[in-house]
Amino acid sequence: MDIFYKIIAIFGGLALFLYGMRMMGDELKKSSGGAMKIALAKVTNKPAIGFLFGMLVTCMIQSSTATIVLTVGLVGAGLLTFRQSIGIVLGANVGTAITAQIIRLMDVSAGSTSILYFFKADNLAPVALIIGVVMIMFLKTDRFKNAGSILIGFGILFMGLIFMSSAVSELGDGLSALLMKFEDNYILGFLSGVGVTAVLQSSSAVVGILQSMASSVGVRFCGVFAVIIGVNIGDCLTTFLVSRIGAKPNQIRTALVHVIYNVIAALLISITLTVLRVTGILNDSFWNASLNSGGVANVHGVFRLVPAVLLLPFSGLFANLAERLVPDKPVENEDAQIEEQLRQLDSRLITSPVLAFAQATEAIRHMEEIAVHNFEAAIDVFNEYDAKRVERIREREDLLDRLADACNQYIVDISPYITQEQDNLYQSFLIKALSCFERIGDHAVNLVYAVENLRANDGVISQEARKEFSVAVDAVRQILRLTEKAYLTRDLETAKKVEPLEEVIDSLIETLRSRHIRRMTRNECDIYAGLQFENMLTNMERISDQCSDIAVFVVSTIDTHIIGQEHQYIHNLHHSEDQDYLGEFQANYDKYYGMLDAV
Repeated sequence: MDIFYKIIAIFGGLALFLYGMRMMGDELKKSSGGAMKIALAKVTNKPAIGFLFGMLVTCMIQSSTATIVLTVGLVGAGLLTFRQSIGIVLGANVGTAITAQIIRLMDVSAGSTSILYFFKADNLAPVALIIGVVMIMFLKTDRFKNAGSILIGFGILFMGLIFMSSAVSELGDGLSALLMKFEDNYILGFLSGVGVTAVLQSSSAVVGILQSMASSVGVRFCGVFAVIIGVNIGDCLTTFLVSRIGAKPNQIRTALVHVIYNVIAALLISITLTVLRVTGILNDSFWNASLNSGGVANVHGVFRLVPAVLLLPFSGLFANLAERLVPDKPVENEDAQIEEQLRQLDSRLITSPVLAFAQATEAIRHMEEIAVHNFEAAIDVFNEYDAKRVERIREREDLLDRLADACNQYIVDISPYITQEQDNLYQSFLIKALSCFERIGDHAVNLVYAVENLRANDGVISQEARKEFSVAVDAVRQILRLTEKAYLTRDLETAKKVEPLEEVIDSLIETLRSRHIRRMTRNECDIYAGLQFENMLTNMERISDQCSDIAVFVVSTIDTHIIGQEHQYIHNLHHSEDQDYLGEFQANYDKYYGMLDAV
């Protein structure tokens, strides 16, 4: 039983170590997260710069896994290219070795009169904890609280190591026998490093265990080098599995490069050690040398740093191999068109506003097509749920957002070259249009969210409500068609047909709400389904509002007196005796209320 409790003590120390490392890393990420993302996003095509960034960020947050997962996310967001990410991945491998160098403070040996005595782990840990608690309890600003949390994490980490070392020292004979097995069987040592790291999901934790053993019972180079090689492989396998969940091809390639690099680095280290051992360059005195905590940290650091420096110039080969292993998915025709549209936003054209506006106008037309496509797809999902279609809607929304961001920046970049007032007006019109089309896409996605919420909670929309909703769908389809034509042709008559239809849609939505409330009060529809139906009606209404905004802006480019007075223009129109407006309103009212009465 005594051995059982010693093992429990080891795992208790390990738990403290892992928690302290997580706490310290999380707080460091919190305090530097924004700057860290900006720094990573600014990496150039030079792998060496990416390498330094990756190493620096990993040193800061104490986790190569966190750095690489963040890098995979930036690749997915388009802020980094796949090839830019490779240098960061290699740098992250080196940066994680800094934790082991911090842990070597356990080896500090000095008398109480020496300044080094303060840096002994069993002195530094409680000091860090005391200062951290004081900062959290008595200093109220977030900055001091973050710093206090970092210090507490640091203290907990070392308390865990001290606890582990104490327990390990009492199991000296058994652990020494285990390490002797690794000295005789390098494959067993390698596999143990891979397996334990995969379970703990932290290379720093496993190296920390080795350092605790080195400080307590002693380890030899021949007993731990294979374990450390295995640790590096286990670390990258865990990161690969985490990073590829729901990832795009370029994201999977980024995570795969981490695996490819570490496998090649492990082979390189193994071959080099074998050659040096066979040739006698690594003699018995080195091979059997005892290592303390600092020695383990140095071996780990060399195994991380040297391969990274040697293999960095070959990062392009890693990229080629990853691209062969993870080919691109078949590209949807819609995706290809958007990529082509993005390429056509040529920055060299911005010095000629006429040409640049033509490119931007065409790109925004594509935005409108994507938004309408997503609206139609959302209605299809409401009528008949399809998980693949939902996934495609989200992919399409990402395309829409990318195109919107690129168009907005492109149109703004034209500003210094605009010399005519009419170009100023058109620039404003394009920015307004792209904003409205992007929001229409957002509302289409919101419709899908409502449908998914219904499914998740077994909500059911009655057949009567579905039929009534289809009338609103037809009205929104018509206003989208009119808006598209008004945008493309800037035709005044078409634009003027949008607002009366928008008023009819507002009235229609209110009527559908009232009818659905009556159904809920009669228990013909459950409350949760009613709330989701209300959510869907709201998004339909807001789509028509965006159409109205675009149409009014089209009118204002022709009648410039409206500019800056758009809301007053709409108010006056609603309260006017304009026969064209009243005629359009009545025609649409009769059409859609007639359809509603027929369901």
